[in-house]
Amino acid sequence: MTIRVVIADDQTMIRESFAILLNAQPDIDVVGEADNGEEGVRLVHELDPDIVLMDIRMPRLNGLQATQQITAGGSVAKILVLTTFDLDEYVYEALRAGASGFLLKTSSAHQLANAIRTVHEGGGLIEPTITKRLMEEFARLPIPRRPRQENVGDLTLRETEVLCLIARGLSNAELAKELVIAEQTAKTHVGRILVKLGLRDRTQAAIFAYEAGLVVAGE
Repeated sequence: MTIRVVIADDQTMIRESFAILLNAQPDIDVVGEADNGEEGVRLVHELDPDIVLMDIRMPRLNGLQATQQITAGGSVAKILVLTTFDLDEYVYEALRAGASGFLLKTSSAHQLANAIRTVHEGGGLIEPTITKRLMEEFARLPIPRRPRQENVGDLTLRETEVLCLIARGLSNAELAKELVIAEQTAKTHVGRILVKLGLRDRTQAAIFAYEAGLVVAGE
């Protein structure tokens, strides 16, 4: 199955370079390019891609605003934020708005392609270590947490345990090892959690766990 990608970045050289690198992959097809957030939103609605590579800082609509419009519009496209700084506050806001992860613009072609595949397959942030560091930084931001505790009651005790481990950056294989269960069982738990909570992916599940107070940064 070919993964259909839209690239939104106002820097022509970066946008075209990424397109060349990705089109060289046998399972990835760049179907559209945009040089601003507004055009990116239009292309997503028009082309219905699987993945959007979204620059966080663009004219007309920045990556955060474009992400908010795409997710609010009901698109199933998964958004991978592109940024120059890995601790950019806009990245955290984009994740809260529904982005599935982020990549530095200095990432290699191999990292970029693998990140797209990971997010397309339902993964969240690219590396568990990055997930943990990002979520800890996110939790320290002076942003009021949304009252989400009431939704936790829909989860079983095991699912709540799995949710907390997701927030700590564990992969399905690591979940299985930690809980002494089959990896497929861990994957099933994750899927049920996403359905019950109405979340897009593991990244959103991790954010939910922090916002609901199930996990505290630094613990």
